Amino acid sequence: MLDITSLGTVAAAFFVAAASPGPATIAVMTVSMSAGRASGLCFGLGLSIGLAFWGIIAATGLGAVLQASSHALSVLKVVGGVYLLWLAYGAARSASRPSAAIGAKAQRDSGFMRGLILNLSNPKAVLAWMATLALGLGSGNGVWQVASATSLCVALGFAIYAGYAFAFSTPGAMGVYGKVRRWVDGAVAGLFALAGFGLIRSAFVRQ
Repeated sequence: MLDITSLGTVAAAFFVAAASPGPATIAVMTVSMSAGRASGLCFGLGLSIGLAFWGIIAATGLGAVLQASSHALSVLKVVGGVYLLWLAYGAARSASRPSAAIGAKAQRDSGFMRGLILNLSNPKAVLAWMATLALGLGSGNGVWQVASATSLCVALGFAIYAGYAFAFSTPGAMGVYGKVRRWVDGAVAGLFALAGFGLIRSAFVRQ
């Protein structure tokens, strides 16, 4: 029998973690403002699939194995950090251009894969999943409870990303972005660079 209270606790904790500002939410906001709602939703779908992958890893216990393997976790941190630096480079190039050169169709074509890779290369995702599931689930919970909690969080994750896509693809938001695009892209580049260097640095810091 499903424990609704435990599921609610997991959902609440996951919502706080997933909705908080971070590389994924900043990226979906930027894509939505620059290329529109469809592109933002495609990007958010990619993020959600990547999130679901780490959710399955955590729910099956493989997350604990990964966390215990300092070498594997360090490699994943370096890969994630390098990808964030690549995104920072792309945002910096966009900021340096006098006008946006990439259209909405191109954003949609590549958005899903960029979102997918962003969350697949995020080692903090599996750690966040493990913390969230541990908060609301105990050793006595069965496989259906764990599966239900994971599925609920995956659906909630997509709803969060879709919400950002809808909110930041309104005519008003896109209009403001068009006026200050270079400043926004420059700030995003700086945030991605800081996150990337921080992730790479953490890979070489002994715990």
